[in-house]
Amino acid sequence: MTHAAPAPRTPTAATKTTAASAKLAIPALGGIVYGFWTSGIDRHSGPITGWNVLLGVVSAVLFAVVAQGIHTVAPRLPREARALAWAVFAGISFGFLYSLTDASILKSSGISLVIAAGVFAVVFYRYYTTEE
Repeated sequence: MTHAAPAPRTPTAATKTTAASAKLAIPALGGIVYGFWTSGIDRHSGPITGWNVLLGVVSAVLFAVVAQGIHTVAPRLPREARALAWAVFAGISFGFLYSLTDASILKSSGISLVIAAGVFAVVFYRYYTTEE
């Protein structure tokens, strides 16, 4: 027997609102986690100071703004540039966190390059296999 194909679903206002809020919530939550992590590393197991809190807030805001900017601009870029943007963002973000542990600049840069290369490979593979 032949069955009718299901009708395509049209997005409702609630679905559009949920998608829009998710696009804003993901960078915001990432920024909050990054800010807490930054201020925690900067404390070096000492007391919480105003400078730790300020560094955490500034880091969280910058992380969220840059992540939102990449989310906004990336769909218009070719897959290579999009993967490169995410790789640079991940490398710089990780390098800054690692540099707060009082590691040398050479070690921070080297590990950041490894992280960025891994992110580039994964993101490029994802975009290469899912784009038409």
